[in-house]
Amino acid sequence: MNSTYWPDEQNDFFSTLIGKKIVDARGLSCGSNHVSILFEDGTAIKFYHSQSCCESVELDDIYGDKDDLIGSTLFKLELVTSNDRPRDRYDTSYTWSFYKFQTSKGYVDLRWYGCSNGYYSETVNVEYYQPEYSNWEENFEN
Repeated sequence: MNSTYWPDEQNDFFSTLIGKKIVDARGLSCGSNHVSILFEDGTAIKFYHSQSCCESVELDDIYGDKDDLIGSTLFKLELVTSNDRPRDRYDTSYTWSFYKFQTSKGYVDLRWYGCSNGYYSETVNVEYYQPEYSNWEENFEN
């Protein structure tokens, strides 16, 4: 079964991923609207935003070496959000979402930026795929 986790549920869910080895990651480039991570046991997670109408959510920046994710064991993953400083002075409603990975190779932070007219979500969703219900190539195309 696949499961979707909203921001207020994500940190609890991330604790279930501790100790898993990351074997592939896709979408790790600025401007991407999704990032996919595959674990050695065949499970996977996808960071994305389900577009509604008048909002935009994308990967804004990557802190650290993204190659530190591949082949590493996940020690910690957490979400931290902020509403400080819009990227554009005309953005009236916005959310920064920081996904902080601590792995056996180092630290990598994925910084997402979402903005809207104030009526739509600006956050990132996380979807979890179990191996028996997913196909890596089908669900995680770049």
